[in-house]
Amino acid sequence: MRFQAIQCAVAGALFVSALLAQRNAGPASEANPLGHDPQAVAQGHELYNHNCTVCHGLNGAAGDRGPALGAGRSHVIRTDKALFEAIQNGIPGTAMPPFSLPATDIWKVVAYIRSLRATASDAFVPGDAARGEQIFWGQGRCGNCHMIRGRGGISGPDLSNVGGERTLESIRDSLTKPKQPIPGGYQPVEVVTADGRRLSGIAKNDNNFSLQLLDSHDRLQLFTAGELRQVLYAKQSLMPSNYDRVLKPSEFQDLLAFLSRQVVHKVERRRRSEEDDEQ
Repeated sequence: MRFQAIQCAVAGALFVSALLAQRNAGPASEANPLGHDPQAVAQGHELYNHNCTVCHGLNGAAGDRGPALGAGRSHVIRTDKALFEAIQNGIPGTAMPPFSLPATDIWKVVAYIRSLRATASDAFVPGDAARGEQIFWGQGRCGNCHMIRGRGGISGPDLSNVGGERTLESIRDSLTKPKQPIPGGYQPVEVVTADGRRLSGIAKNDNNFSLQLLDSHDRLQLFTAGELRQVLYAKQSLMPSNYDRVLKPSEFQDLLAFLSRQVVHKVERRRRSEEDDEQ
């Protein structure tokens, strides 16, 4: 009986030790095993608001004692594994304490934090990207102003890496909401020259001494202040904000799917930069 009691005690101690080791162990892999699962993100959102908002703000915003977790700061913790370990073990030398949450719950919080930082290319965007490409160059007439990988217009921003730079919500808003204020370099303007010519286009550079105009034929023209009789600035951007109304819902979703997949990887960006330097 005494031997059986000792066996039970040893087995119990080993079981407790195993549980503690499992709870305190770091992540088994670099990537979150839950991935971008929408349910995990939603549950991680609830866990975050319940456990983390004493320091950080609600919904990932900045708090009284902690930074915004969706911010693109240069020193932000970026990998899934590093986020897991920061939550589980805390961050030495800072006010960030360790949390004794189950590993699965920590991964859910990691999934939520990653969703705050995710660009459109990180998200699952339903739709037919091939059909969206046809809409971009066809009925949407996006290519009249925007360029992708060297093809298209130059009066609007280059969208070659829009999926890797912007969130899905930001892309959707650009297609459905008026842009206010109008970003610098994209201000629509109409000028009347000293000799009576009337030109319209985009003010690329504008100051008290000169105006650089990209006209409707994509020609760049420079005027000094003395060469202009009148300068009229439009109140609205040239970017349409009604794509959700002029396109069918399925067409709009296909366009979103296409734009979300526009990514220029680091190697390609470096090569393009070197080519520009050579030119």
